Amino acid sequence: MMKTNDGQNTPKSMTTRAAARPGWFWRPVRILRFALFYAWELLLSNLRIAHDILTPRHRFRPGIVRVAVPELTDRQMLVLNNLITMTPGTLSLDFSADRRTMYLHCMYIDDPERLRRDVLDSFVCRIREIF
Repeated sequence: MMKTNDGQNTPKSMTTRAAARPGWFWRPVRILRFALFYAWELLLSNLRIAHDILTPRHRFRPGIVRVAVPELTDRQMLVLNNLITMTPGTLSLDFSADRRTMYLHCMYIDDPERLRRDVLDSFVCRIREIF
């Protein structure tokens, strides 16, 4: 409710509420952009695994990688954990007790530093953008 000049309470208009929450208009666009990014990631990881299975030479280089993540809310951590686990070839194992480090099992570790950067740049930044 909003007070007018004569002291009466009136409901806030839709534009007033929209102006109170900056960026509300762009949120669906960010979610759609993230969904397209994640669909692309799923496609690439499925193709990589299918190629590796169908060819005689296996290129698996499995291992566990520690990724330092910035401070995330519980909801952001849940989304990050689930999205990484649902991507073929990766599995989120655990978060450290201080919730600043994530442990991942990956089937293809060519460069651990690049993998860490990819998780932070691709997933963490985009998840924070949505929330």
